[in-house]
Amino acid sequence: MKYRKLGRTGIVVSEIGMGCEGFLNKSYETIKEFLDVMEWGGSNCIDLYTPNPDMRSNLGRAMRGRREKFVLQAHLCTIWENGQYRCTRDIAEVKASFEDQLRRLETEYVEIGMVHYIDSLAVWNEVRDGAVMQYVKKLKEAGTIRAIGISSHNPQVSLAAVNSGLIDVLMFSVNPCYDLLPASEDVGKLWDDKSYEKPLVNMDPERQALYEACDRFGVGITVMKAFGVGDLLNSNLSPAGKALTPYQCIHYALTRPGVASVLVGARKVEELKNCIAYQDAPDSEKDYAEALASLPKISWYGHCMYCGHCAPCPKGIDIASVTKFLNLTIAQGEVPETVREHYAALPHLADECIGCGACEKRCPFRVPIMDNMERAAAVFNKRI
Repeated sequence: MKYRKLGRTGIVVSEIGMGCEGFLNKSYETIKEFLDVMEWGGSNCIDLYTPNPDMRSNLGRAMRGRREKFVLQAHLCTIWENGQYRCTRDIAEVKASFEDQLRRLETEYVEIGMVHYIDSLAVWNEVRDGAVMQYVKKLKEAGTIRAIGISSHNPQVSLAAVNSGLIDVLMFSVNPCYDLLPASEDVGKLWDDKSYEKPLVNMDPERQALYEACDRFGVGITVMKAFGVGDLLNSNLSPAGKALTPYQCIHYALTRPGVASVLVGARKVEELKNCIAYQDAPDSEKDYAEALASLPKISWYGHCMYCGHCAPCPKGIDIASVTKFLNLTIAQGEVPETVREHYAALPHLADECIGCGACEKRCPFRVPIMDNMERAAAVFNKRI
């Protein structure tokens, strides 16, 4: 298993994590089996969006003696009422549910305190300025949580949260179809067939800006819905008009700037094992570039996907990294010192490009790579 730093938090997470869908309505024995597989495969990150009391208790019992081997992303603002989940911003309910969560999980702390389901600017403003944010700040000061996060499907809201400096982690829906759609407070539009009736071209600029801002400010992204609630894996349901594989979806998410872990919604132990096996799969099975380039309803013409198909460069330039750093400066409107330092640390820089064009011939998305190298050299005060 490969691990990544979760932004600026200092927390280290596995590239493949576990969404809690697989734990729902499962016995203690089954949940323990899931954790056994996670421990065996080195997967450590677990999302806990549901306040289901049985799930919390069974998971806590299954973690006995090995709590330190897992990173818990525990949600606030969710309560269990009349046998079902309800989102709340009432601070008394928020506190009671979170304290219940700690008791049932048999732990005194969680790594990530995730403020649940913020999909509108009005809700973000309410949380930011109200008792909920004050509460999570106190939890962080006390060490009860190590990092503050929010979960959202809306890039506009997420970008506002990232720019506020208040959050350390963002749980966000990342996949090749959702990334094409503009921001909306109606999460249902992400999987509404009507959203994909017309051909879609290139990533929504707000989503691109969001990923780049997370990378720039050190806000780690944990990914939900990498498979589009399973639709992307089914040719009859996929809004792209063609099925992708789990490995292609995982790899796509992991190559977005800022992403640290993909939380797979495995509902069976074998599904989890298969997702963990992504780590040992050959590059040919992970490769999403040619698959995306051939989708009938989607085009990324001219847009760098950081897929690496441009390699190898005869001068050894890491073209994808140079392009990412260039895009970060474009998004910022300046060259942040951290970006300049990361660029300077590359073993080969853009000014070493000889303009041979081999990279452009290999690019499935027909990106003007030589132009990008020339621009990067100029931006970073280099000369071609």
